[in-house]
Amino acid sequence: MSSQRLAYDDLSTPAEMAADGLAVQASLTRPLAVAARDLAREQPKRGIEVSEAAARLAGAMNLQLDGD
Repeated sequence: MSSQRLAYDDLSTPAEMAADGLAVQASLTRPLAVAARDLAREQPKRGIEVSEAAARLAGAMNLQLDGD
């Protein structure tokens, strides 16, 4: 049983496949751009206090807490 079946089942032209690739790239780029914009809007968190118990626990686990 022999057939001429290709490894892929796409009869599109190279131009159609290139257009598909560009469409996929555009659809993947938009969410990344939105995430980058949202990240740029983030403000630093101020006023976070570290309790003595948390500082001791972090010290016991060799962790570095911001501000220490």
